[in-house]
Amino acid sequence: MAEKAQLQLAIKTQGELVRKLKAEKAAKEQIDEEVSKLLQLKAQLGGDEDKHTFVLKTAKGTRDYNPKQMAIREKVFDTIIRCFKRHGAETIDTPVFELKETLTGKYGEDSKLIYDLKDQGGELLSLRYDLTVPFARYLAMNKITNIKRYHIAKVYRRDNPAMTRGRYREFYQCDFDIAGQYDPMIPDAECLKIVHEILSELDLGDFRIKVNDRRILDGMFEVCGVPDDKFRTICSTVDKLDKMSWEDVKNEMVNEKGLASEVADQIGEYVSMQGGKDMAEKLLQDPKLSQSKQACAGLADMKLLFSYLELFNVTDKVVFDLSLARGLDYYTGVICEAVLTQTTSAPATQERNGPAGEEGVSVGSVAGGGRYDGLVGMFDLKGRKVPCIGVSIGIERVFSIMEQKAEAQAEKIRTTETQVLVASAQKNLLEERLKLTAELWDAGIKAEVLYKKNPKLLSQLQHCEETGIPLVAILGEQEIKDGVVKLRTVATREEVDVSRAELVEEVKKRCQQL
Repeated sequence: MAEKAQLQLAIKTQGELVRKLKAEKAAKEQIDEEVSKLLQLKAQLGGDEDKHTFVLKTAKGTRDYNPKQMAIREKVFDTIIRCFKRHGAETIDTPVFELKETLTGKYGEDSKLIYDLKDQGGELLSLRYDLTVPFARYLAMNKITNIKRYHIAKVYRRDNPAMTRGRYREFYQCDFDIAGQYDPMIPDAECLKIVHEILSELDLGDFRIKVNDRRILDGMFEVCGVPDDKFRTICSTVDKLDKMSWEDVKNEMVNEKGLASEVADQIGEYVSMQGGKDMAEKLLQDPKLSQSKQACAGLADMKLLFSYLELFNVTDKVVFDLSLARGLDYYTGVICEAVLTQTTSAPATQERNGPAGEEGVSVGSVAGGGRYDGLVGMFDLKGRKVPCIGVSIGIERVFSIMEQKAEAQAEKIRTTETQVLVASAQKNLLEERLKLTAELWDAGIKAEVLYKKNPKLLSQLQHCEETGIPLVAILGEQEIKDGVVKLRTVATREEVDVSRAELVEEVKKRCQQL
């Protein structure tokens, strides 16, 4: 009896939590999760044992995409792929899961986010965390020493999802990588140019591409007095500067990772610096940093990189930022990250992510990457290295912005590409409609026909207006007798008789003009 009372109290408390979340307009995914817990508690209470309490929802950190959302997504993919191809890339694909051993030890502190699959009595497997490590495995396995490739596919991370900020557990990555032994900084500059082109073409708003070099970071840690064995873990903490204040980052370095306070203060002086080619020149003269050979090598390359970026006309958006760290262990040289520099308007149901009183969607970085010259060698029995540089476009974050932009502008989005609807003005013309539709399909025209024997002409025209079909090919008994089709432009309602033989060319011509 006491157990039942406890359950009833738990149900009451959980119900109040659900109502509170709904009143606060919390994220749908969070509400669904709490509703699911409430239904589970109610199921435990008993009652109708056969009652089905299963909640239909997507798994945590995942989502469905409706036709309108997919239309936006395909447009974004098309822009990105055209850019990759413009730069001479070919594409590959790799399995969605890899041997666990392939992924282990490549991601530093992020390794805890890898999804391990249940042992099925064979190999120990994990879902891929990114597309870079599988690419390195592919190069080593196939003994490929140079390739320029792009790869667009889903990856999986056991992260805490923030759906309204475009952060998921299952998401697409769009990667572009150049593998091979080339002269310094030429491929690196092209990768930054690609990020610049894509973000400019997608018209997401103002953006900045931050660059740094792992060798400069390591040299900085060295001259500041960071012990060798703490380089990677301190690097991971510095990487949080875009999300945390310097005080919080310093606190983590000192109290959690055991770094001396004066060492952290010295790091703080450097990581506050931003600039361009002139800053690289200034740091080469820095009394402390110039003592590090690897920092000097990184700074010399940074100067060279900026001279190439000037030729590519992208220096207006690129900034040399010493706070950029990127936490992944496999980076060895230049690293980059693109961030939007303005708040994008968001629907009222979204979380508040901006400063007090400012409503917007905060999406974090929208692209990132770097040089990883040692990764392929990890998979080669003889340790043969293949230098690589790559960038990845954060497609989900980009998509969050594009989707909200379309909502804010009440933009009408077409979800089909149908060019012409074959309609009839009278009854008993189904066979004629089907015959004409087949002719159009065979000629490569995107055509539709309503699945009714005798649809009303008004219903057929309304279908065109609702779905954005620009043309209607109308058949009537007189048109069939005369060997013509009445071609109607939906937007202007203008009609013209076109001979059956010329219909395909006329449809193509009109679609080009629309």
